Amino acid sequence: MGHPFPVREIARQAGLSEATVDRVLNGRGGVRESTAQEVHRAIADLDRQRTQVRLVGRTFMIDIVMQAPERFTTAVRAALEAELPSLHPAVLRSRFHFRERGPVGELVGILDRIARRGSQGVILKAPDVPEVAAAVDRLVAVGISVVTLVTDLPASGRLAYVGIDNRAAGATAAYLLGQWLGDRPGHVLTTVSRGFFRGEEEREMGFRAAIRAQHPVRRLVEVTDSDGLDVTQYDLVLAALRDDPGIKAVYSIGGGNVATLDAFDALKRSCEVFIAHDLDHDNAWLLRAGRLSAVLHHDLRQDMRRACRVIMRGQGALPADTAPALPSPIQVVTPYNMPPELVVSGNA
Repeated sequence: MGHPFPVREIARQAGLSEATVDRVLNGRGGVRESTAQEVHRAIADLDRQRTQVRLVGRTFMIDIVMQAPERFTTAVRAALEAELPSLHPAVLRSRFHFRERGPVGELVGILDRIARRGSQGVILKAPDVPEVAAAVDRLVAVGISVVTLVTDLPASGRLAYVGIDNRAAGATAAYLLGQWLGDRPGHVLTTVSRGFFRGEEEREMGFRAAIRAQHPVRRLVEVTDSDGLDVTQYDLVLAALRDDPGIKAVYSIGGGNVATLDAFDALKRSCEVFIAHDLDHDNAWLLRAGRLSAVLHHDLRQDMRRACRVIMRGQGALPADTAPALPSPIQVVTPYNMPPELVVSGNA
């Protein structure tokens, strides 16, 4: 394949040996298909980042490790790559490790491989379980700065958390839902991808506390363990709706909103209020179509810029920041105040 990158540069990006990369590039065989795909992905990543690579300055290699649906990881990748030029004169190179689901042991294996081969920093979205916290501590022990994104690992040695105040976000959702549903009867469906993501747990706690204070008789029905994926969400929501004909509203904490609405449609049921999180391509489309009431959004580009600067600071490239770390602002987005780039592009 034609590309302008030296073998050494591709090998570093892919985390493979130069000999392995050379075998793939010259089609000499003896390499697993999955390894060859890693080489091709590394070249594609370098191609997207080549404008930044030409910038003069110190180079940082960062790894972005996330367990999340594809719609969210796609938004994260785009946000990071859009922010790279703004970090001049530093040069940040990124490697992506995305998965939608899987055992915790595989995620720990990814983090341990990064610790062995080296990195300046890791931006991490992962379950808050002891095995992951221990893996983060091993990264920190070898000098790798770790920043958690949107969901935290407070018992680990991570350098900082970047994202919204999830309890406040849940309480905001309860306030909006209460205002729009008013005194009308109706139960509320809350959907969570997995119980071991601290961010989702905090959103649910904030939501439940605010609902109890404002509307103590309102019944909440929970659906969980869908991983936020439409393929699993649909059956779970369909079963909940069949079991409870009183469900009239939804607070989506973990995603899978297309499937949730498909389940309502399949039973010819109306959803009177639907509050969701994040303006990914699914939610932007649903919001424009009037299927969502509001989306609680935070600026991912701002979050990624801040996470990168925290890593640079952790590596001694920037002076220490004495100001207290503040959560990202929560934006309440309706069809009438969508960010201009989404209105103009019309991307679904």
